[in-house]
Amino acid sequence: MDVMPQQPPEPVDSTKPPPDSPLDSLPEPAGTDPVPMDPAPLDPALIDPAPLDPASPAELPPLSLRTTLRRAAMGVVAGAVLVTGAVVAVPEDEKKSAPPPAPGPVSRALTASDMGYPASLSDLTALIGDRQQWVGTHPADAKSWARLGTAFVEWGQRSADEAYFGRAEEALKRSLNVVPGENGNTAAWVGLATLANARRDFALAKKWGETVRVRQPKQWTVYPALIDAYNGLGDYTASRTAVERFAALRPGAAAILRTARMYRDRGWHENALASVQEAADRATTPTQKAECLHLLGELAWEQGEPEEAVAQYSAALRTDRDHYASLAGRAAALVALGRTDEAERDYKAALAGLPRPEYLLELGELYDSLGRDEDARSQYAQLREALARGGNQGVDNALLRGRFEAAHGDPAVAVNVLNAEWARQHRSAAVADALGWALHLSGDSSGALPYATRAVAAEGQIASYAAHLGAIQQALKDYGPARRNLAEALRINPHFSPLEGPAAKEALDSLGSPPAGGPQDMAPAKPQPAAPAPGRR
Repeated sequence: MDVMPQQPPEPVDSTKPPPDSPLDSLPEPAGTDPVPMDPAPLDPALIDPAPLDPASPAELPPLSLRTTLRRAAMGVVAGAVLVTGAVVAVPEDEKKSAPPPAPGPVSRALTASDMGYPASLSDLTALIGDRQQWVGTHPADAKSWARLGTAFVEWGQRSADEAYFGRAEEALKRSLNVVPGENGNTAAWVGLATLANARRDFALAKKWGETVRVRQPKQWTVYPALIDAYNGLGDYTASRTAVERFAALRPGAAAILRTARMYRDRGWHENALASVQEAADRATTPTQKAECLHLLGELAWEQGEPEEAVAQYSAALRTDRDHYASLAGRAAALVALGRTDEAERDYKAALAGLPRPEYLLELGELYDSLGRDEDARSQYAQLREALARGGNQGVDNALLRGRFEAAHGDPAVAVNVLNAEWARQHRSAAVADALGWALHLSGDSSGALPYATRAVAAEGQIASYAAHLGAIQQALKDYGPARRNLAEALRINPHFSPLEGPAAKEALDSLGSPPAGGPQDMAPAKPQPAAPAPGRR
């Protein structure tokens, strides 16, 4: 573990006063409006789709976020912002005698933030508009600058518009200019840790987070950021400790959901399932409930249960129509069921509302598996553009770029990209697996083996990791372990990828049955750490 920093890693000049017009210098996002607008609602047919008629054209996806931003009626939003802003924009001496504000979108968003779970997109929109208006006339309100910056981070993540990260950084630094972190403004430091995670700069996120943790170890808001940072760095022991500390300081659905993800990462499927079901039972908002249902879908998918995954993802969409990640997850499960027309529709709808680069890669690989080469090339071209845009906004997309280059570009480029990522101490199981696979595809299977082995040891219930390790062992003529790992991958989830799943089956078939009497190198697997009783944390 690194020595905990006693000062923020990027000190902010607290002597510099904020400008008279604080909103003027904030960079505009990729759209045109300073206040984000909600994406267009999903077509009801996407919530519980019936099988498509192959002869009929696919339904049009909803408008993209950026198109919605351009077309939105600003008068409606301005009115909403003025109403919500009027609740808080009162002189300090009147606040004590003023009645508490009636529940509304801003109040709900603040409550969600204080409870540690995501607000709905509409409530998040209202909060951003409200805080923008407030700091425009109260530029010395450090707390509001911190809230605005943190809200920009969340919006950037949930819209896949990285331009908002620049706005977030500016707002958080404005907050620290008004009140330095050393003087108690740890909310801005936590916001910067969250921003660093969003940009996948996990080492910086760790430094900001540990700065807060050392000063205020009971500040529960920092632990989610630390968990993400430790996971990105591959420090799963520290991540588990942070999860346990978070659950002790802030018990509730958010902490239980974090615990469930920790169990899943350790391969404790039953415990993860019990915990996420408990979190779903305790969820108090549709957005929070949808997060739980989405994780249930992920658990089902990872265990090779596509029908159950489709059911859970659909339930998430019925709960929160804007949960685009569940559309993409359901698309992958529909591919496994052979319902590729519906899968294509879901991918397109997910990309329209949440244009994440990984969805472009998944749709491109679906087209590849169907022999639609031109469509695949188009998706991959869009993926390269998306990765470049993210890089221009300070986002580290090395992992996804490395995966893409290894499988669909130049494996040697992938090796260089992922080696640099490893050198940055980004040593998660995902990076280890991607680097091992890139080395193998570039012709260095011996160099690949330690990385692939490390990935499976860290997260042994991921089918693609086991398949990659098996293929590498096969190339090294280590046939017994290769057969075991390829078979394990197909046991976990035989449809884990429309391209790699069939390749793993073909590789296993080529190995044939083990020799009579059993192979000599079939040593028993190393015992795994005992899992706690299901449902216990």
